[in-house]
Amino acid sequence: MLDIKLIRTQPDFIKECLAHKQIADGAALVDEVLRLDERRRTLLVEVEQLKRTRNEDSQQVARLKRSGEDATEIITRTREIGDRISTLDAESRGVEAALESKLLEIPNIHAPDVPIGADESENVEVGRWGDVPQFDFEPRPHWEIGEALNIIDFERGAKISGSRFYVLRGVGARLERALIAFMLDVHTARHGYTEIFPPFLVRSESMVGTGNLPKFGEDSYNIPGDDLWLVPTAEVPVTNLHRDEILDAGELPIKYAAYTACFRREAGAAGRDTRGIIRVHQFNKVEMVKFVTPETSYAELDSLRRDAEEILELLELPYRTVELCTGDLGFKGTKAYDVEVWLPAQDTYREISSCSNFEAFQARRASIRYRPLDAGGKPGKPEFVHILNGSGLAVGRTFAAILENFQNADGSVRIPRALQPYLGGLEVIEV
Repeated sequence: MLDIKLIRTQPDFIKECLAHKQIADGAALVDEVLRLDERRRTLLVEVEQLKRTRNEDSQQVARLKRSGEDATEIITRTREIGDRISTLDAESRGVEAALESKLLEIPNIHAPDVPIGADESENVEVGRWGDVPQFDFEPRPHWEIGEALNIIDFERGAKISGSRFYVLRGVGARLERALIAFMLDVHTARHGYTEIFPPFLVRSESMVGTGNLPKFGEDSYNIPGDDLWLVPTAEVPVTNLHRDEILDAGELPIKYAAYTACFRREAGAAGRDTRGIIRVHQFNKVEMVKFVTPETSYAELDSLRRDAEEILELLELPYRTVELCTGDLGFKGTKAYDVEVWLPAQDTYREISSCSNFEAFQARRASIRYRPLDAGGKPGKPEFVHILNGSGLAVGRTFAAILENFQNADGSVRIPRALQPYLGGLEVIEV
């Protein structure tokens, strides 16, 4: 959520940022927020004036009664003022609720140095790592490899749950589990994150806190009778660990790494990636979340990105990193990088991690603050923390990348050296 004071004082700047993000109704949203904010403040002023008048009249009624004079007229006026205050209070509550609702609809602004662009075609590549593998045979897609090795079962996944579900079996299930353990071990032992194992169901207020509601409700699975949502990412429960808290400056940065299953309707992805395990309704992911001070948040973003990239380097998977332009930045981010792994069968790089800085956007929604220290080392007035997150990594896409990049002509798949200890020393998956 943006600061209402920023919208009030710099509306044209906000509108320009939203236009850069390709938000078609951005200007209208800002204007509606300003209208509601003005009405709210007008109501507050009128109510305060009426309350002062009522207090003055009440004092006059008391004086008249003490002197034995008739106070009927003033008593009648006081009651009318009370009725008017009640009416205005009710309107004020409605305006306040409408304002809060509209503020939740406004996307975050972008950082000043983010490249301006309309869509992903204008993202800026900032680096590559690794050599794209060269094969003396036609590389097969991961779904064909997985089915031939009998480690991915799409038919039974669809039988159990429908399209975009699959079953891992045997070494496939072990490989998935090994990747989760490997990623968590690297992030905790080498990168200094604290491991979290959160619930996979969260309340609506937690989804609002991270910006997943109301904007992205159609993409998530919910259980209306219990006010619970299946997590679309561990970002939601992990960020809400500190909802409504004031943190000590000495605690920051706080760094968490968490594995969860993730659940998404993929409502806007009809017809895309219908085969394989790239875009499915349930998948595993290891997520990194940071709570940091505002002055360090962009340095922490670079560090977060490197933590994601290092997983791919340890797994010997070639990748590239792009900085997202404004039109591809999304609802919540001020600046973001996508790390994209090479998939030989598609002859392209595909996103496997998105690392974002939200600045105070989520912290303001979830009321997560800290007390900065003054020059004398004393805690000051609470301020909003900056929150960052990134995939570290999407496990299913890493699984697919291993199958495609380490495939052999005979249909077997080599296991990256760093992962072999997690599979009991297994070096090759073969029929």
